[in-house]
Amino acid sequence: MMKPEDLRDFIREIPDYPKPGILYRDITPLLANHEAMALATKLMAEPFLDQNIAIIAAAEARGFIFAAPLAMRLKAGFVPIRKPGKLPYELRSFKYELEYGSDELQIHIDSIKPGQRVLLVDDLLATGGTMEACCRLLEQADAEIVGCSFLIHLATLGGEARLSPYRSESVLRYDTDDIEDELSMQNRMQ
Repeated sequence: MMKPEDLRDFIREIPDYPKPGILYRDITPLLANHEAMALATKLMAEPFLDQNIAIIAAAEARGFIFAAPLAMRLKAGFVPIRKPGKLPYELRSFKYELEYGSDELQIHIDSIKPGQRVLLVDDLLATGGTMEACCRLLEQADAEIVGCSFLIHLATLGGEARLSPYRSESVLRYDTDDIEDELSMQNRMQ
C-alpha cells in the first residue's frame, strides 16, 4: 500500500526547464499512476472534509486536473478560472501584475453565489501570484474562501505568505534542504 511519502517518487525533477537555472517539478508520472493520483487527491481533500465546501475553484490548466476529483470527493461543484477569451458567458474579471507585464483571470458571473464556501486548488504553490489573483477574483464574488489546497509547495519561494489570511495546505513540501536551485529560480523568475 502506498504511503504519502511515496508520492515524491512520482515527481520527476527536470533541471533547466523551461529555462536555465530552474528545476521543474513534473507531475506527469504521478498522473500516469492511478494509485499515486488517487492518494494525492485523497490527501489534498483530507484537511477540508468537514468544511462544508460548496465549490472547488481552480485556475487552468493543471489545477483542473486535481479540482474535478476533489469536487467529487468533497461533494462540491467545480468552477474553472480561465484566461481571457475562454469563457462564453458574462464574466467577472481580475487583472493582476506579473514580474514582466500583467495577466487576467475570469469566471462566469453566475458561477459563485455570495457566501458560498470555496476551496481553491492547484498542483503547485511557488511564488503565489496566480493563486493570490484567484483569491482576489473570488473575493469580488463575495465567496467565503475556506482555503487553498496544493499537491506541491515550494516553500522557499514565499507563496504561502501571499495567500494570508487564507489557510494553505500542501501534500508535498520542498524546502531549501531538498533543492539548492529554488532561490536562484526565484531570482530568474523576477
